[in-house]
Amino acid sequence: MSLPHTPPWRTVILSPHFDDAALSLAGLLPGLPGPTAVVTVHGGAPAPGAPASDWDDLGGFSTGAQAHAVRRAEDARSCALLGVEQVTIDHPDGPYLDSGDGLRPTALDDLLRSLAPGTRVLAPLGTNQRDHRAVRLRAMRVLAEAGAPAPWVYADLPYTGHLPEWDTEQACEALAGSEAYGLAYQELLRDHDVTLRHELRLTDEQWAAKRAAVLCHASQLAALVPGHGNFLVRNGPLRTERIWSLEPRDPTGRAERGPSRH
Repeated sequence: MSLPHTPPWRTVILSPHFDDAALSLAGLLPGLPGPTAVVTVHGGAPAPGAPASDWDDLGGFSTGAQAHAVRRAEDARSCALLGVEQVTIDHPDGPYLDSGDGLRPTALDDLLRSLAPGTRVLAPLGTNQRDHRAVRLRAMRVLAEAGAPAPWVYADLPYTGHLPEWDTEQACEALAGSEAYGLAYQELLRDHDVTLRHELRLTDEQWAAKRAAVLCHASQLAALVPGHGNFLVRNGPLRTERIWSLEPRDPTGRAERGPSRH
């Protein structure tokens, strides 16, 4: 990843994997302040000679390198359709890391610290997805250390979208009480004021555009089916998108509103 001294973006979407931004935000992206970058955190190539992971085997790949090359190209096509810049962090996906390596993307830290005042960072909620939650926690920590506001948080789909009330006005209330789909949301509620900032149920026209962006990631779709069923159905979990802002609370329960650079 090569960056100018101060990247020009007004909105930065942290996408844990190559398909997450399209799955979660393709409808809302056109309405966010631009220019926009989609930053894939696990965007690095596996070690040479690495066999395909179980996930990549479901996509029909023979090696990790083959899967990475195809998925990076798919992401480029999706980002082009969405009108955003593609940025990748040189950090392999979890199955290609040595045991215990965890999330150590120094380049992500550098990118977050380099952003100009006014840049909005969006991180995944992390509903039932360990990699997604790790990205959110990393972004929250690095931005806090830099004196910047907490990232806004987007519902990562299809994961959060399986909440039965997802396409209703009661979705946030339901997340706050759901043991199946709401644990990441409840984690944020313990220490933050969480405010719904963007909510969109896609029109048929918006859904068609989102479907086109999602289908660019064709090699990922077969692997999603076992855990998510018919997630591409027209009125399924991808049809409603949400973004929340976070305001950290101090120990007295009041929101912290000190100086910030964003």
